[in-house]
Amino acid sequence: MSISIRRALAAALVLASSGTGALAADDSRIGLVPGGPHPYFAAWDQAAKDAAKDFGLSGADYKVPQKWELSQQNQLLESMLSQGYNGFLIFPGDSVGTVSTVSEIVGNGAPVVTGAGCLKDPSEAAFCLGTDTGNSAYLGTQELLKILGPGKRIAHFTGFLVDPNTQLRIDAVAKAAKEGGATVVQVIADIDAPEPAEEKINAYLAAHAGEVDGIVTTAWVPAVVAANALRKIGDKRIKMVGIDHDEVVLKAIKDGFVSGTMLQNPYGQGYIGAFALDKLRKGCTVKADAPFKSNALTAKFIDSGTIYVAADKVDSYVDAMREKTKTLLASFGDTYLACP
Repeated sequence: MSISIRRALAAALVLASSGTGALAADDSRIGLVPGGPHPYFAAWDQAAKDAAKDFGLSGADYKVPQKWELSQQNQLLESMLSQGYNGFLIFPGDSVGTVSTVSEIVGNGAPVVTGAGCLKDPSEAAFCLGTDTGNSAYLGTQELLKILGPGKRIAHFTGFLVDPNTQLRIDAVAKAAKEGGATVVQVIADIDAPEPAEEKINAYLAAHAGEVDGIVTTAWVPAVVAANALRKIGDKRIKMVGIDHDEVVLKAIKDGFVSGTMLQNPYGQGYIGAFALDKLRKGCTVKADAPFKSNALTAKFIDSGTIYVAADKVDSYVDAMREKTKTLLASFGDTYLACP
C-alpha cells in the first residue's frame, strides 16, 4: 500500500471514530471522478444526485481533478478516501497507470467501477461501463458514407491520445471507410480541448476544405469546433457526422450544417455505476458468467448505449438516452450481479 493511500485510510478511521460525519457500515458514499475537466462528464453530476435520491445512498458526488494529469486524479481520489467515500466510479487518467491506484483502493474495501473508459486487464475494477467507442465511431462513419456514397474523401478529428478510446476510434473509422470505399485523407488527434482544436481544425479546413467530402468527429470539442467551422464556411457541400450532444452541434444539425451526431450515454454511466457500487458494497458480487463484452483493454465491458440522431430526432434525444438507461437498469442486477 502506498504511503498516501495509508494516510487516507488513517484519516478515514479518525473521522469515523470521532463520530463526526461517520457512516454506518452499510452506508454508501460514492465518488464519481473523471480524469480531468471535460463537458462530457457534466452529466455525471446530475446522475450522482439522482442516484443518491433514488437508491437511498448516504451520498454521491461528482468531483473533478483540476487538470488532466494522473497525479492530480490520484491525489483527488486519496483525498476523497480520507473523507469517507467508499465506492468510486472512475474514468481512468491512464488505462495502465491507474491500475495500481484502483488496486489499492479496492484492496481496502472500496469497490471501483470504471466509467466511459476502461483499465487494461488485469485490474481490480469490477467492470467497465461505457460507450462501445469503436462501434460508435464505426456506425457514425457508416452513417456519413450513407450520405456521401462510395469513393469519397473524409477527414477524422478525434481526442486525446492519452484517452484509451482514441485509438479504438481511429481504427474503427479506418475500417468503416475501407469497407465503404472511402479514403481517410487526414486524421487529426490530441485536440479534445478548445485551443488545439480551434487551431488545427480551422487551419486544416482553410487549406484543404475543397479536398474533402466529409468529416467524422469522435470527440466532443472537435465536434463543436468542426460544426462552427462549417457554419462559418457556409457551404453545406461537406457533410459531417459528429458526436455527443453539445448545443452547438445540435443547432448545426437543425440548420443543415451537420448531418447528425452519435450520442453517448454519460448520464446512464453515472447513474447505473452508482447503483452497482452500492450493491457491491452491500454484499453483491459480479456473476462469474456475466455476459460481458470484450474490447482492446478489458474482457469486462458493458455497453452503456449509443444512438445516431439526425435532424428528425434532434429535439427528442434526451428521451432516447433516458430510455437506454431505463432499459439497461431494468435487467442490470439480474444480468450482472449475484446478491445475497
